[in-house]
This record gives sequence, structure tokens and C-alpha cells, in this order.
Amino acid sequence: MTAVLAGGAGASIRYEKTSGLDPDTFIRVLESSGLAERRPADDRDRIARMLTGSNLIIVARDGGTVVGVARSVTDFAYCCYLSDLAVDRAYQGRGIGRQLIEETRRAAGPEAMCLLLSAPNAVSFYETIEMPGQPRAFMFPRER
Repeated sequence: MTAVLAGGAGASIRYEKTSGLDPDTFIRVLESSGLAERRPADDRDRIARMLTGSNLIIVARDGGTVVGVARSVTDFAYCCYLSDLAVDRAYQGRGIGRQLIEETRRAAGPEAMCLLLSAPNAVSFYETIEMPGQPRAFMFPRER
């Protein structure tokens, strides 16, 4: 996909679309980002099913290490639900989350809208990057 400088000592972060993200790697990024508290990170089988059911996964790599993940479900024609956006805390504040969203939007295509539901403590991030909000979103919560 692309290689971009993501701030901090000239570290080069590479973004790539993948279809084979390992559940343990995803769990590690969820834990290091703080998103694990809102995901079933202690249920490896469920995480594996989440990854299998996703048809658009973009990762951010620093060398060989995955430091960010954007996991989505899309039809590449009309809609894209960006379900998980996670960046390792040690890499936050460098534009990686913003770039993961941009790469997701690019991969989903210009005809697809991109929807995400923010974790309560991440709302300010989306406001800062000027991602438009939608007051008309409705949701049935998970039963378990």
C-alpha cells in the first residue's frame, strides 16, 4: 500500500492490506492500545472468528511489528463498517490512526461510506481529525 513517516525520530510506518492477521497479534495490539477492555480479547476463538469474518484489514507496521490495526467489513461499493481501530499506546499521537482510516477509505473505494462507532474515551480523537459525526446512528447492543 503506502509507506509514510509517522513522526518521532523519523520512524517509517508501513501500511498494508492483509487477509491473514494472526489472532495473537491482533490481541496484542488490542491490549497495547487499550481497546482490549471493550473487546473479547480473552476469547481467542471469538477473536479468530472476528478476523475471519472481516474482509478488509489494514495493518500499520514498524519494521516487522504490527503497531496498529483497522478491521472492517465492507461491500466495496456502498458501505464500510470500520469495527476496530487500535494503535499501540507507544505509537499514538503520530498520525497512525488517521492514516489507518485513510487507507481503509481508499481500499473500500470512493463509493463506500465509512462508519465507525467510537469508544467513549476516543470521541475526542475523531473530533480532532475532523471525522464527521452522525447523530442518526442507532444500535442494538450485543447480548453477550
